Amino acid sequence: MLFHSMSFAVFLIIVFILYYLVPHRYRWCFLLAASYAFYMNLHVSYGLLLLATTLLTYGLALQLEKAETTGQKRRNLLCGILPLVLILFVFKTASPILDRLNALIEAGRLTMQPFTLRILLPAGVSFYFFQSMGYLIDVYRGKIRAERHFGYYALFVSFFPQLLAGPIGRADSLLPQYHKEEHPFDYDNVTYGLKLMAWGYFKKLVIADVFAGVVDEIYNQPYSYVGLVFIIVTVMFAIEIYCDFSGYSDIAIGCAKLFGIDLMTNFKSPYFSFSIKEFWSRWHISLSTWFRDYVYIPLGGNRVKRWRHCLNLFITFLVSGFWHGSSLTYIFWGGIHGLLQIVETFLYPKTRKGEAVVRRKHWWQLPITFILLCFTWIFFRANTIQDAFWVIYKLFWDASRPLNYLKTAAICLNMSYLSMIGMFLSVVVLGIYDCISLKQDVIKLVSRQKCFVRWPIYVLLLVVIALFSNKGIATEFIYFQF
Repeated sequence: MLFHSMSFAVFLIIVFILYYLVPHRYRWCFLLAASYAFYMNLHVSYGLLLLATTLLTYGLALQLEKAETTGQKRRNLLCGILPLVLILFVFKTASPILDRLNALIEAGRLTMQPFTLRILLPAGVSFYFFQSMGYLIDVYRGKIRAERHFGYYALFVSFFPQLLAGPIGRADSLLPQYHKEEHPFDYDNVTYGLKLMAWGYFKKLVIADVFAGVVDEIYNQPYSYVGLVFIIVTVMFAIEIYCDFSGYSDIAIGCAKLFGIDLMTNFKSPYFSFSIKEFWSRWHISLSTWFRDYVYIPLGGNRVKRWRHCLNLFITFLVSGFWHGSSLTYIFWGGIHGLLQIVETFLYPKTRKGEAVVRRKHWWQLPITFILLCFTWIFFRANTIQDAFWVIYKLFWDASRPLNYLKTAAICLNMSYLSMIGMFLSVVVLGIYDCISLKQDVIKLVSRQKCFVRWPIYVLLLVVIALFSNKGIATEFIYFQF
């Protein structure tokens, strides 16, 4: 059930109405049932894995709290984390390995019959596994107490707006909200949530899905195009993946607000970053802070010698790359981000402001950071590592050949002028929104305007979504595959 499908719209309307009709003390139960119905709509077996994860981590958290010695606590923690890591490892690596074996068999290098087994990654498993592991680690550290109420904990793991692709929630933030006796209907909260969802749909349907058509066509057959085309489509992919994933996050956060639940902000204008480090403080914040708190800091963080600090950075981003998939493209992508952060620790000078150490920012860091990010996106988007290196080779080779400017223009002109203008204007609107949101909440800003100002904006947004979305093609969100 995709967020931008008609079935989800019907589902959400029914759940929203019934939620506020159900007595307060049963609302958590209704929301839990709705979340499992939402997830099992994808596949019944997904619900069984979700339930097994919930039972395992719920029980072990209680055992963690009862453990009297540090050794017992560590054993209980490992009993919870290792199975989840092992299952995730199998899901991430089994199918690529089988695909490689099949390729060797079909090429005649192995005298075996091709495998027909496919191990498919259940939607959302990476996200709720990480959320459950974070909960166990927080209990182990004594940051929170183990949740006694199984229903509230089950809802924490399975809450449907965030289940498939985050934001990855923290127990100290979400569990108290589920414990609240009442979640009264709040008009301002509900309307804010609807406006945020509309903005998320704009980013997904009007920008990400439309850009995806061009990006996929070229990246799926990279050997047919000249290098300068890849500059255009790589920038387009940078915008596509941002709008696709931040669009999902906006829809999820807005949807949760309809039920009085506040999820953490997941994106903060990431392409307005002055460094790779700042980018990761603004991009997929729930995941980047998860790796910071549960991988980077346990390794020693920056409170160690310089060489060890650099190693910690590199390992953390290498793990982040592997989390996205076992393909070499993701490993390279994560490793490059780690190396870039290591370079930044030496390159950008620091200055002391009061008690805090801050880095000086210069205007030229903004475009350089964006260019470096686009370069890393080549590895993220390329279908194979060979394709990625071919794209990079063509970028540098063809850029020095003026004739390719004409070829690039000819290829771009295959798009209609209306499409090109529409793409340009949508990116301008996105840039203005993100620029304003650096200092204030754009939705609240628009909501404070007079009705003759804000309502035309609302209507125009809905009309644009209806007219210019990639109608008839309900593409999955990119991060569903992770």
